[in-house]
Order: sequence, then structure tokens, then C-alpha cells
Amino acid sequence: MNLTITPSAVAWFANEWGVQAGEHIRFFARYGGSSTVQDGFSMGIAKDEPKAAAVSTVEQGITFFLEQDDIWYVNGKDLTVDYLAEKDEVVFELT
Repeated sequence: MNLTITPSAVAWFANEWGVQAGEHIRFFARYGGSSTVQDGFSMGIAKDEPKAAAVSTVEQGITFFLEQDDIWYVNGKDLTVDYLAEKDEVVFELT
């Protein structure tokens, strides 16, 4: 499983959240909401330090990751995190 963060998503995190090199962004499964990934669940986002990261990637010095407890959410597929300016939202795609 690979985690890909697009340049537009990295820029969004830097501009909207003020995330800087050396900081960490965690993606996690949360109950409720809607998602194209898993019915009945949605993807949560938080500034957080890794404890037991299952997958991670570093873009512009920022570490993006999913913990071992949340890896079931992507069901072994690759996850791409992107930002769509026309909708002003972060989107998640599995491939």
C-alpha cells in the first residue's frame, strides 16, 4: 500500500492548517459521514505524532501517515490525497 499526497494537497495543508516541515498529519477512519472509500465511515485528519504508523510519506518535510489501527480503512489499496480547488476540499482516492 502506498500513500501519495499531491502537491496541491501539500500546499493546502501548509496554507490552511499552517503545517510546516517537521510536523505530522495523520489520516484516520472515523465512524459516520460519507466517503467514497468505506460506507458508514469517513476520513479524519489531525496534526498528530505517529505511534505505530503502518504507512507514511514525507512531502516538503511534512510527514503524512496512517496508523496500524486505521489501515483496514483503505483495504490494502493505494491512497491518494488530493485538493480540488473548484470544490475547495481535500479528497481521498483508492486505487
